[in-house]
Amino acid sequence: MNLEAVRAIYKFEMARARRTVTQTIISPVISTSLYFVVFGAAIGSRIQSVGGVGYGSFIVPGLVMLSLLGQSIANASFGIYFPRFTGTIYEVLSAPVSAVEIVLGYAGAAATKSVILGVIILITARLFVPLQLLHPLWMVAFLVLTAATFSLVGFIIGIWADGFEKLQIVPLLIVTPLTFLGGSFYSINMLPHPWRTVALFDPVVYLISGFRWSFYGIADVNVAVSLGMTAVFLAVSLAIVWWIFRTGYRLKT
Repeated sequence: MNLEAVRAIYKFEMARARRTVTQTIISPVISTSLYFVVFGAAIGSRIQSVGGVGYGSFIVPGLVMLSLLGQSIANASFGIYFPRFTGTIYEVLSAPVSAVEIVLGYAGAAATKSVILGVIILITARLFVPLQLLHPLWMVAFLVLTAATFSLVGFIIGIWADGFEKLQIVPLLIVTPLTFLGGSFYSINMLPHPWRTVALFDPVVYLISGFRWSFYGIADVNVAVSLGMTAVFLAVSLAIVWWIFRTGYRLKT
């Protein structure tokens, strides 16, 4: 493996994050803080606890996932789309760099930025509400796996998009609604029975449930199922990326 190539792409993408720190770090942290003010104070005063956990603390994992999914997709999609837009992607494709190394560089940088953002949000949340972390290793595992998976999803979107406006279609019309409906601010067990069954078809439910379990030991679905579904999402994303480089879809035209 050409580690120098991976390092070069990775460092370039991380340097871009430092130049846009307001957009990639500060803005999401401020938005998340506002969620704590609105949901934690306004709604939290009416909902004392969920599953024995204070409402303000309960929503922390969901808020982290909300930011993590959005930023992973945004960072990775823009990271690969911009070289396509400017034509510099052909320099990368003609260099002695394999598809694996290209994906590791772009998606790895996007995942790193998302994990850093997730940690900052957790630190910020600690200023507003008390946090309990029962399974720190599983928390890190869910955080990294989710960031890696949705960075690959963002990479796919960046390849698929043929305009800047398309970079926002999937995050705004699909991912964000699924995140809100996936139990970010409530437990799906609070839903009436038919809707509780419907919610299980939302893939984000499994990500948020597993991540919340690592904090408080409570989950809407079995933790093994959450971990398995996360692995399935990762495998599907890897398969699509493999197909893209196999066929040259929107890379060689």
